[in-house]
Amino acid sequence: MATRQGDARPSHNLRFSDWLYRSRSAAILWLVVRLWLGYQWLNAGYQKIWGAEKSAFWFGSGAGVKGFATAGVAGSTSGKGGASYGWWAGFLHNFVIPNASWIGRFISLGEILIGVALILGLITGGAAIAGLALNIIYMFTGSAGVNPMYAILSVLLILAWRNAGWFGLDGLIFRNDWSMHRLGTLMGRAHHRGVPPAVVAS
Repeated sequence: MATRQGDARPSHNLRFSDWLYRSRSAAILWLVVRLWLGYQWLNAGYQKIWGAEKSAFWFGSGAGVKGFATAGVAGSTSGKGGASYGWWAGFLHNFVIPNASWIGRFISLGEILIGVALILGLITGGAAIAGLALNIIYMFTGSAGVNPMYAILSVLLILAWRNAGWFGLDGLIFRNDWSMHRLGTLMGRAHHRGVPPAVVAS
């Protein structure tokens, strides 16, 4: 019995990739990934607002962001780590460092929201994209650490957006075929609105 595109129901004839990214049984695996990765993001944001790092991010005028960005620029200049690209070092120097105060708070709140969304399974694909964006920013600035592993897990969650949130709020919203069909219809309308009439006619 084959499964329809976008359906999260199991099938005996699914290929491994289809099973992994579409089936309901694989959603148990993604639940574990979501909970673990979500906790890591939630804890990182918590530390920046209420924990050990609050004086460097939430209450310290963005001292943590400024120090991180400054180290990235310095490493790029000396050729010993730091930002790998000159244009990124320029972005850090001209934008991030002067605006470190509000960027520190933005990152703190962002990490909290990413963690909560992943744990609850709410807009799981979008939360994974946001987390991946932060990981890329950190790695571009010269920090490896846990970022590569977080980035890989985020990519997998993005690929599994159909079933990663099945055991979560996404599952409650998109549990029936009508909801998935409605989402596809809305996305199709949004796409066609952005296409010139001449292109659509052709």
